[in-house]
Amino acid sequence: MKSSVPSTPSSPRPERGRARTVLALLASVTMLLTSACAVANSDTAGDAGSADGRTLRVVLTQEPPTLEPCESSLTATGVVVRSNITEPLVERDPTSGRLQPLLATGWRQTEPRTWTFDIRSGVNFQNGRPFTAKDAAFSIDRAVNSDLACNVEGYVFGDEKLDVRAVSPTRLTVTTEKTDPILPLRLSFVEIVPHTTSTEAKVRIPVGTGPYAVKAWQTGVSISLARNDDYWGKAPAYPRARYVWRSDASVRAAMIDKGEADIATALDHISADQGNTVAYPNNETTALRLDGREAPLNDIRVRKAIGLAVDREGIIEALLGGLAKPAAQLVPPGVVGHNDDLAPAPYKVAAARALVKQAAADGVPVHRRITLVARNGMFAGIAEVAEALQYEMAKVGLNVRIRMADTATHLQYQLRPLPRGVGPIALLIMHGNQAGDAAFTTSQYLQSDGPQSTFGTKELDRRIAGADALSGKARQKAFAEVLSYQNKTVVQYAYLAHMRGLLGLSPKVRYRPDSATGDEMRLAEVGPATARGH
Repeated sequence: MKSSVPSTPSSPRPERGRARTVLALLASVTMLLTSACAVANSDTAGDAGSADGRTLRVVLTQEPPTLEPCESSLTATGVVVRSNITEPLVERDPTSGRLQPLLATGWRQTEPRTWTFDIRSGVNFQNGRPFTAKDAAFSIDRAVNSDLACNVEGYVFGDEKLDVRAVSPTRLTVTTEKTDPILPLRLSFVEIVPHTTSTEAKVRIPVGTGPYAVKAWQTGVSISLARNDDYWGKAPAYPRARYVWRSDASVRAAMIDKGEADIATALDHISADQGNTVAYPNNETTALRLDGREAPLNDIRVRKAIGLAVDREGIIEALLGGLAKPAAQLVPPGVVGHNDDLAPAPYKVAAARALVKQAAADGVPVHRRITLVARNGMFAGIAEVAEALQYEMAKVGLNVRIRMADTATHLQYQLRPLPRGVGPIALLIMHGNQAGDAAFTTSQYLQSDGPQSTFGTKELDRRIAGADALSGKARQKAFAEVLSYQNKTVVQYAYLAHMRGLLGLSPKVRYRPDSATGDEMRLAEVGPATARGH
């Protein structure tokens, strides 16, 4: 995840100067409002836990909706559960992208549709029961084949059913309906639980093999973990961990500054103290999804014009605190299929305006109002970014209004079945590919019938299916070509930026965040700071 994204060369233009002025004004307003909010809320932070140095205190943006392991692909759940309470058979190294052994010591494709996994021996669950292949088979079956409607089933496996068998206590086979070259990667999303876990209902307090066990969950207040002294791997440094949640980023930042928390997630560049923060790539990409079923967005010239109208560098500099890179595709560097040859669309207002005029001359109703829908709280400064996009699209001759929506309303626009009778929609999305393979993006966002796609083409669908059947270098090449083809012939998205997260970190602890931190924060990797700092 360390490679860089090509940035657009800048040159002085009258249009760019005026855009910079507007963006700078928006940034100033944002800073004043957020500073006032920080002062108003600074005394409400409370205590995140014991300051005895033996409790790792973490403040999150929200309370996890559930700790059910089969829902751990939900960010708010996974950041607590994954690799802390429960573990998968294999895990993906977020830096190299390679799969690493965890509860499985090895795996191989023994038949075209069958993979065989060697199960680690000498591992116990937190309730004292030994872990065997029977538990692994049960966990996969429960997450993928059951009626529990686990999020991992749809996000990772789609509608596919798996034939899972424990051949022996230390050997497992998994057979797919069709050849699946990345099955081990998919299984890295399945957290292992004891075979005695309920299949009738999702659990509140999970049991796993991880380095920490749930000690208590006080709804609305905190989640406390205790170190698993029978853990099969390296013991974590802290005997206890405690999670609390505060929705206001300025409050989370203040808790770090006051010594009330050791780690704070999702800070923003306005309220955070730079001395107590660490920036990191967080897998998230922001973009405008353009509904190509509705005029004027059904004309590719209009969609391309929007891409040319966006001043990515100006928005990143003025409104995102420089914590992003201009994007040319939905997947960031480090993900299989990322196309290094794609460059962000250049900022060319005159060219964009010309495309809109061409479309208008051919009868396209370019003055029909487009609704730009954005979700409150998606990232710091989202309202100001939406205003900047509205301003830039208006400059090239488009009629745009903004609708700021809550999460539930935004999901109605984001997921199929999409609302009808609402006119042309430009939806501001933020997509995180935590799996590290473009298949998880293309199946959701680019296929004609993808759950988060508004339209597509048969040829693009064919290319996606072909790429998904490949492995190794051929897979990388094919998916890179898919992303290039989308940009040239479909243009469903006007990309904005590959985002970076900002983590609050106490001087008392050492921790190096990586691209997976936003989805799974491994507490075993956190330790006391040395005399030289963290």
